[in-house]
Amino acid sequence: QVQLVESGGGLVQAGGSLRLSCGASGRTFSSYVMGWFRQAPGKEREFVAAIRWSGGSTYYADSVKGRFTISRDNAKNTVYLQMNSLKPEDTAVYHCAVSSKVGSVYYIHTYDYWGQGTQVTVSS
Repeated sequence: QVQLVESGGGLVQAGGSLRLSCGASGRTFSSYVMGWFRQAPGKEREFVAAIRWSGGSTYYADSVKGRFTISRDNAKNTVYLQMNSLKPEDTAVYHCAVSSKVGSVYYIHTYDYWGQGTQVTVSS
């Protein structure tokens, strides 16, 4: 079993920054992929970014490339999402997730475990 706890969300003005954290516990993660997804009201959950625990390869949605950075601290079993130049359309609940499966990191059903989410609100 894996437990994921997100933190760092909040209210920020457009152009501002936030850093989200996702602490993981319950299993070792050397072969896993950690991802961030978001869900805005009335919309489907969408991929934001992902990182492999081993090797550190990163993946981003086109909508956040150049603005968001995903990183990890293996010793702390924590993944971060640094979000810069935030826009009102980034407003959503952000969830972290972990996958031990072989599959596309962009695909929601690749992920086995999910956190409860943290709200990010960007005002114009």
